[in-house]
Amino acid sequence: MDRRPGFSARLRLTLSYVGFLALAGALLLAVVWVFLLRYVPDNSQGLLGISPNRYLLVHTFAPAAAVAMAVLLVFGLVGGWILAGRMLAPLTRIRDAARKAGDGSLSHRIRMPGRQDEFRELSDAFDSMLEQLESHVAEQRRFAANASHELRTPLAISRTLLDVAREDPTRDRGELIERLYVVNTRAIDLTEALLLLSRGDRGHFTREGVDLSLLAEEAAETLLPLAEQRGITLDVTGGAARTEGSAELLLRMVTNLVQNAVVHNLPAGGTVTVHTEAHGATSVLRVENTGPRLPPELVPTLTEPFRRGADRVRTDEHVGVGLGLAIVHSVVRAHDGTLDLVPRPAGGLLVTVRLPGTP
Repeated sequence: MDRRPGFSARLRLTLSYVGFLALAGALLLAVVWVFLLRYVPDNSQGLLGISPNRYLLVHTFAPAAAVAMAVLLVFGLVGGWILAGRMLAPLTRIRDAARKAGDGSLSHRIRMPGRQDEFRELSDAFDSMLEQLESHVAEQRRFAANASHELRTPLAISRTLLDVAREDPTRDRGELIERLYVVNTRAIDLTEALLLLSRGDRGHFTREGVDLSLLAEEAAETLLPLAEQRGITLDVTGGAARTEGSAELLLRMVTNLVQNAVVHNLPAGGTVTVHTEAHGATSVLRVENTGPRLPPELVPTLTEPFRRGADRVRTDEHVGVGLGLAIVHSVVRAHDGTLDLVPRPAGGLLVTVRLPGTP
């Protein structure tokens, strides 16, 4: 933004100091005149003819007062300039850090020493903002790299299938169409998941009253055929758990949790339990499933995009796109909630979602 040149803050502070000193000096001289000189007799002869009169005092005091005022102004100008520079030095460091951040260097930190004051609070807030920006930028770059890699794979497969079909006209077209359909379906699912994740990260949605228990029943009803196919027992327990948010996003969150619990389970005979309850001012959703034991160091990474968990059980028809728990984490965060993942000692995972409750 183009602005007209003006005085610096340091110069304005200096002039303010000088102005206050000049005002204080003028008030002091006025006090001397009003309360002292006006009561001195204005005659040429005093006691024994040697006492000073008003005329002599004024003509003697005025030059000295003028010199004192000049010295005071110079002292105020120099001292104010130095003092303003020392006071505004933290702002210079913050300005330099802001310029470096504007040039793309987000790793720089001010880390201003000294006791707590307004400038230190501003510096600490700026450092915190830079840390969050650096984290978000790194996450977005990693996400973009992973997304481009994941999208490149189905496109490359489709191109290979089309090249094979063009070079071999006698190849079974039904098999080719079926494979292209599977690959394109995966690409569409990945694109939709990316859009949903982006929508959750932005947090731009209309809030309305939602009951998590109804969403849990709907998700369980949708995924019941998959659970029966895999020999998994799916139970929904608990009571009403009301919150405010996007019904569509929250339903996708619950569906992803239940689907993950079904897919990443024992080959047969496993269980998935979905429980909802209202605990004070918090609505709680728990999804617990049996399955293989998870290394504790693997659990915190499951909410990262495109982390499928190499040690988790998967089937070829439900390999997913690696965004299930990432979408869950994004939706929970957009609804001001918390997400906890705890590995069960006997195997499997316990996922707890806590959202602000409503009456």
